[in-house]
Amino acid sequence: MKKIILSITVIAAIGMTSCKNETKNEAETSTTEMSKEMAMTDLSFGVRGNCGMCKSTIEKAANSVEGVTSANWDVDKKKIDVSFDDTKTDVMAIHKAIAASGYDTEKVAGSEEAYKDLPGCCQYDHEMMMNQSGEMTSEDHSNHDH
Repeated sequence: MKKIILSITVIAAIGMTSCKNETKNEAETSTTEMSKEMAMTDLSFGVRGNCGMCKSTIEKAANSVEGVTSANWDVDKKKIDVSFDDTKTDVMAIHKAIAASGYDTEKVAGSEEAYKDLPGCCQYDHEMMMNQSGEMTSEDHSNHDH
């Protein structure tokens, strides 16, 4: 009788050990896969707008795109800095989301319907310069040529 109980205990102990190892291996594998999937991209592009309310709407539109981790629109420079996971979205999806909220970007004109619904202080000049760090960028390029 004692021999039977002892052999069952040994089998159960072996079974538990192998389960723990399998669980540990699965956890390591999924962590590795996640780090491979994250392919973060940081970029900036021009977006027309006027004020703090514009900033809020533009950033909210950019952040609504799946994969965007941060968005910061600069009121003075009329440009947005965006970080996103390029395995989940691309830059054109972000441009389109911002344009759908009524704001012109460098690549996509803002939705006229959404623009009409913006508060008066947010109805910007469609000829406004955007991405106004452009002067600095051109100087950077000329310095590289020398």
